[in-house]
Parts: sequence; C-alpha cells; structure tokens
Amino acid sequence: MPKLHAINIDFTAPQGEIKPLHGVNDCPVSLDSPPKGFAEAGIPYCRLHDTAGAFGGARYVDIPNVFPDFDADPADPASYDFAFTDALLKQIHAAGTEPFYRLGVTIENNWRIKAYHIFPPKDFAKWAEICAGIVRHYNEGWADGMHLGITYWEIWNEPENPPMWQGTREEYFELYRVTARRLKREFPSIKVGGYASCGFYAVTRPGMSDFFQSFLAWYDAFLDYVCASETTAPLDFFSWHLYTDDPEEIALHAKYVQDRLSAHGLTQTENIFNEWNYASGEEDQRWVNMKEADGAAFVASAFCLMQESPIDKAMYYVATPSGCYCGLYYFPSMDLTPTYYAFRAWRELHRLGSQCPIGGELPPKCYVTAATDGTDAAVLLVNNGDDTQEISLHTTGPALSHARLTDWTRKFATVPLQPTFQLPPKGVLLLTSRPIQDAEPEIQPRRTIHAGLDG
Repeated sequence: MPKLHAINIDFTAPQGEIKPLHGVNDCPVSLDSPPKGFAEAGIPYCRLHDTAGAFGGARYVDIPNVFPDFDADPADPASYDFAFTDALLKQIHAAGTEPFYRLGVTIENNWRIKAYHIFPPKDFAKWAEICAGIVRHYNEGWADGMHLGITYWEIWNEPENPPMWQGTREEYFELYRVTARRLKREFPSIKVGGYASCGFYAVTRPGMSDFFQSFLAWYDAFLDYVCASETTAPLDFFSWHLYTDDPEEIALHAKYVQDRLSAHGLTQTENIFNEWNYASGEEDQRWVNMKEADGAAFVASAFCLMQESPIDKAMYYVATPSGCYCGLYYFPSMDLTPTYYAFRAWRELHRLGSQCPIGGELPPKCYVTAATDGTDAAVLLVNNGDDTQEISLHTTGPALSHARLTDWTRKFATVPLQPTFQLPPKGVLLLTSRPIQDAEPEIQPRRTIHAGLDG
C-alpha cells in the first residue's frame, strides 16, 4: 500500500492571486463563431504567433500580411489588409479571451531553401509606424477598426533563431528600441516587450552547444541595451520559451529570468512565459503524449509550479488543431483532449481568484494549488508520477463537494468525493465546492497523430 500523505488547506486565509497561466498560442481558426472550448476553459490570453500555419496563412496577423506593400503609406488605411485578422480577433474576443499580439512574422522552418519575411525591415522607423497603425486599428477603431483594448504588444519572436531573424543581434536591438519607443509615445497605456527568447536551456542542461549558450549572452546584452541611457527603451514585459518533460525545470528558468531582470533594476517588468509544452523524450510518441494523460498531468503540474514562481502570465504552444504541438484538440475530429481539461480545471481556480495556504507533505512529483473567492473553493491535485498515491485532505472553510478526475481512462469524469484519495498515475483531480459542468464518461486513450505543420 502507498504511504498516506495528509494535506491541510485553509480556505479562510487567502494569500495572493491565482495567476492567468492558462493562456495559449493561437486557436482553431474560426471566423464566424468563438473558438471551440475557449469560453468554457476561460482562456485569458491568446498569443498571435504562427497564426494559421506557415507564413501566417498569408492573411493573418503578420506584418507582411496586414501591410503587404512596404512602400505604401502607413498613414493611409488603404495600405492595410485587416480583413481576416479582424474576423479572427472578433471571435477570440467573443470567447472572453484577450489577444496577445506578436508584431512580426511567422517562423520559416525551411529558410535554407529560401527566406521571405525574416529579414530586418529596410526602414525601422517606417516599420514602427506600421505597427502603430495596427495598434490604432484594434484599440482605437482607426481604419474601420475595433476597440478591443489589447494590452500586450510583443516585438518580434525568437530573434536568436535563424528561422526567425536573419539580421544581427544589434539590428534586432535597434528595431526593438525604435518600435517600443514609438508605440509608447502614442499609446502609453499599452504594454510593449519582447523578445520571446528561445529560452535558457544551458542554465539547467550541461553540455549544451554554443548556439544554446549564446541565448544567455543575448539576454544580458539586451537588458544592458534597453537600460543604457543612450539606448534606453521601455520593457513592460520580457517573454521567453521552454520545451521540457520536467515541469520543475520551468520554475528554475523562471527564477533565472527574474534574477537577471532584478539585477538590471527591472523590477516592474513582467515575466511572461509564452511558449511551452510537454516535450517527452519519445520522439515517435511526442505528439501523442501532448494530448493524453501524461500531457495533462504535465500541464497541471506546470500550472501549480508556475503559480509559486516569478512567472506572471503563461501561454501554451499551441491550440491550432492541425499543428503537431497542439495538445488541446484531436484532429480532425476537434474532440477535446485530456490536456484540454487541465486548462479547464485551472479555469476554476482562476475564476475564484485568491490562492489559499497549504500545509503537509506531498509525495514526489505531486503538486497542489487551492483557491477561494470567500464563498466557494477549489483544489487542483496532480500526480505526475508513475505510481498511485494515497492523499487525504483536511480543509478549513467552504466544504468540497464535487470531484472531477482526468487520467488514462477518464476525462474530467465525475468521481466519488472521499476523505482519502487513491490518486492514479498521471492523475489530475479537481475538487470544488459547487457543481462543475462538462464531465465526460470513461474513455479509452486515443492515439491519433496530427497531420499538418510542425507549429
């Protein structure tokens, strides 16, 4: 029999906010209705990067798609083609989700054959004016636009990476400075940042190549640049990425990012983790694992760890159903996966708003977060290990009365509420004080590999 682990939760002593960690990159491209499952999961942010596939689907989000003739006049509404991006953002907004707009281009994985849009703009000031036109359109209604109140505007993505940027480090820094200063001058209430770093793998993985080591130098050089008096630029948020099979590694990288920001005096800069996923070591099964119980347990574990980390917001990559990295949907059926229900579970905690203190000792690879709004309460309990764990909960405050379990045979299924749980391997258990909809019956694991683009 497994050892019994007792956990104590006090719902009467809230101690901080539950963070909006269940954001995503992209969504099912839906032009006449909100993306499936977004409203139910309360997705807080949808980052617009690699939208609609290669080259931004030729119609969406990317600067060359929205402003197809760089020689045109950025002050003339006729120079822009907002049509399909408008339709997409309208439906994202209708789901209650805020777009997180990446100003730049989609990754060109086959850049060695020919690169199209990943070169530095030929005129940085003009590129910044184009970006200002896009902000004006979506936030101030310019050019028959909208009033979406988009807060976050990210300048480019992964400029350390050749499939994303064919310029020098110094050229990217200058593009960032020119654009960030231009946007904040006209739109002081928005938040600008970048640079969506490839990540800091060398911090926790000894023996990484010089290419991965260079990401650390990039980061320090960028912070030096935006903090120097002669090149100062606003940095409302710093964004970064990590793909891993160990959720603990996320917390270590988050601390590294925060330590470097603090060392540069950037204590008000948000720490935004906006590309991440479960990258298991089994290459042939990786795309399947992202969807099934092991992917769901990884995601739920990551949410609990990120809640305790310096991360302010997070966005999973990716919710495009035909993309290999999509863990939320089966394709082409559009059925929701076990991993989707990890997002659905975190929504219940985020909806309540306030984190609650927890005492006791959990087994290895098990994680817990609790939340309340003063009336209702919820607990997310995760077993990311390979053995069943026996856990008892003792609570003060609102009584828990409902339980939903996701594992290898159940997907957000109703299970009996018990004082002691036998939490199965790769099990994600949501306990609440009020009924929750969207429970599903027992299922058999699906083994569908997506067709489509890698990204």
